[in-house]
Amino acid sequence: MQSRIIFPLALGALLAACGGSNTASNVEAPGAGKSAKTATLETGAAALQDKPPLEALNAYLDGFHFYSGNMQAQMEAHHYCAMLNEELIQCVIYDGNVKNAKIMGVEYIVSDRLFKSLPAQEKALWHSHVHEVKSGQLVAPGIPQAAEHELMKKLVGTYGKTFHTWHTDLQKELPIGVPQVMMGFTADGQVNAGMVAERDKRFGIDSAEKKKSREDIPAPPIAEGANSWQTGKAVQIADPTGTDHHPPQGAAAAGPSPNK
Repeated sequence: MQSRIIFPLALGALLAACGGSNTASNVEAPGAGKSAKTATLETGAAALQDKPPLEALNAYLDGFHFYSGNMQAQMEAHHYCAMLNEELIQCVIYDGNVKNAKIMGVEYIVSDRLFKSLPAQEKALWHSHVHEVKSGQLVAPGIPQAAEHELMKKLVGTYGKTFHTWHTDLQKELPIGVPQVMMGFTADGQVNAGMVAERDKRFGIDSAEKKKSREDIPAPPIAEGANSWQTGKAVQIADPTGTDHHPPQGAAAAGPSPNK
């Protein structure tokens, strides 16, 4: 049944497996290095404070996004996710999978049933995951193939709403400007093949092989209202700072200096 997201206990345990520490952050954030006092405070906090919301982030997904309204502005996105229930997932998105990776944004993932319950204007913010799954672009690094396959069967019929808050793909040293709406790819030939190949090499995987192995996963019909950019209704947030978060491919990012 593709309207629900079901994660068996055994699968949830497998999702906590390794698969990171091979993708550096895109930017070096400005600022003074950590002092000994700060390091001591961090050590104490780590030992004494509970962090239930962070401990719930037990699934790691890697995929690709583009800015709504400009498919040429693409980037890899590392998702660390918590399953709130059978039909709702929340993810923190980073620009890498190392300790100093920058929080790049958030994604909310809902079942087909919940997506269809949304108002028409709200649906324009959401994208489908059918192609991301079937193409092999979306992966769950570090877990056995069988477990990843089961996870993808659950995700193929879901929808995501994504905002990027720190545009490290454009080498911005600080999270300047306002969040931007992101979308997912819906057909072959849209994503930058070189970007996917570089990701695959890093993780020691083959997206083409994953695509072939997922041929048995049914592709559900995409609900009306999702992927609004395909009907000429790309939704994006105007930035009052004048920052250009999604320039044409190859162009330098414009906008105010982070120091101003």
